[in-house]
Amino acid sequence: MSEGHPQGHDGHRHPGKQGGPHTRAPLRHRLAHLLRPHSHETADKLDSALESSARGMRALWVSLLVLGVTALAQAVMVAVSGSVALLGDTVHNTADALTAVPLGIAFVLGRRAATRRFTYGYGRAEDLAGLVIVLTIAASAVFAGWTAVARLLEPRPMHHVPVVAVAALIGFAGNEWVARYRVRVGRAIGSAALVADGLHARTDGFTSLAVLAGAGGAAVGWQWADPVVGLAITAAIVLVLRDAAREVFRRVMDAVDPALVDRAERALRDVPGVRGVGELRLRWIGHRLRAEVAVVVDGEATVRQAHAIAVDAEHALLHAVPRLTAALVHADPAPVTGEEDPHHVLAHHMTA
Repeated sequence: MSEGHPQGHDGHRHPGKQGGPHTRAPLRHRLAHLLRPHSHETADKLDSALESSARGMRALWVSLLVLGVTALAQAVMVAVSGSVALLGDTVHNTADALTAVPLGIAFVLGRRAATRRFTYGYGRAEDLAGLVIVLTIAASAVFAGWTAVARLLEPRPMHHVPVVAVAALIGFAGNEWVARYRVRVGRAIGSAALVADGLHARTDGFTSLAVLAGAGGAAVGWQWADPVVGLAITAAIVLVLRDAAREVFRRVMDAVDPALVDRAERALRDVPGVRGVGELRLRWIGHRLRAEVAVVVDGEATVRQAHAIAVDAEHALLHAVPRLTAALVHADPAPVTGEEDPHHVLAHHMTA
């Protein structure tokens, strides 16, 4: 939101009335508003965010059901065959299904309105859910590895090889479908956690194919095929763990794609009345973005003119940056030779 404009704007203000031609919106942009009217009011932003959370919740419930059925079918076949590779794959698929629970809680919390204690809302719950997912993947890696090593020390023949092969194919099909669904919805709503969980499901599908390879080895009489493939699955889980941990760490540390920053800066420089772009910050709060930026305007502009430019800058950001829901725009006067820095009183508060 622009400075001094906490309630947002309706996107149809005529800035020329606020004080000068430098605040007039480009003709193309005004025509776009006539052809496709829209609003950036707080209520509309909230409705959009709630719709995104609802889509995320629907994706979680559907994927939980599909993976639950997949894991249940595999568990039955583990009991019949005694395959340690299939057991590891089943445990991993079950853990993947259960990651829908913390994500679902995070989406529900994210719908709650901001309070005087949680002034940015509860979107960070999504990052906490990401941490839970990382710990879940780590636990499944430890269990799968421990089971495979135990079977290496005490080899056992694999029984009912065709059953294991069918279970592996079921695991691949279920995980690949869930992966496509989660990734598609996650990208649509801007949820990195949901996208990462979808990629996790895809890797689970490939580990199911590894189980199929283990069954093939057992079919030709290689006694070590089952536990060796179990170790391979453990290695695959560790690789997923590394990628997931990196993704969650970046989100917790407020990392954003530098291309988004470049895109925002270009949009701001095109705003009439903006002479320069100062410090620009973007941060994710759940699956929504917020921005803070300082823009340079004519030092002789009136307060109303500077405010109108700030509103236009916020408007440009909302159009240019996907999933941006709010922006705080601060207007700085253009520097004049010999004039003292207007921020000098803050210098002793600045960190290195």
